[in-house]
Amino acid sequence: MNTVVALPVLETPRARIRVADVTDASKMLRYRVQNRTHLSPWEPLRDTAHYTVEHCIQTIAQSRQNAQQDRGYPLMVFDRHEQAILGTFTFANIVRGAFQACHLGYGIAAPMQGQGLMREVLEVGIAWAFGELRLHRIMANYMPSNERSARLLASFGFEREGYAKRYLQIAGEWEDHVLTALVAPGG
Repeated sequence: MNTVVALPVLETPRARIRVADVTDASKMLRYRVQNRTHLSPWEPLRDTAHYTVEHCIQTIAQSRQNAQQDRGYPLMVFDRHEQAILGTFTFANIVRGAFQACHLGYGIAAPMQGQGLMREVLEVGIAWAFGELRLHRIMANYMPSNERSARLLASFGFEREGYAKRYLQIAGEWEDHVLTALVAPGG
């Protein structure tokens, strides 16, 4: 099954969600720099190049190519006027055929934590993935110490499917992860 999907523009009461374009490079850089310390416990180690506008431009080009080829949809969560990036979420590693599945990853700016914004944007994002993308399964994995992610995913109905020892290298260490998945309604 070949899927051709238009690049999404999704909206919520507080956010506008879309794949970044080259004009967003400075906003992406600002988000990365401002949230470097906040996000570092949950991400792979980043070298200094990650925090340059050139790297942001490369990331945006790769993001757009992945989306156009239906390999992944790295979505930026902007404020309603698209002045700043408030968070990100990505439907990555899309596999078609008999699987129709992807992995979900997400992050939010430090000042936006605890305000329900990630829940708000993932609600429309997940609906889009099951609807427009016609995915059957969304998998999301989190470190056992990340209680916020555990609660967020449970609130959507993600079910625990396993536990992976030393699953991903995060902040320079191989970290265990809880494996969860959400199956499309009626699926």
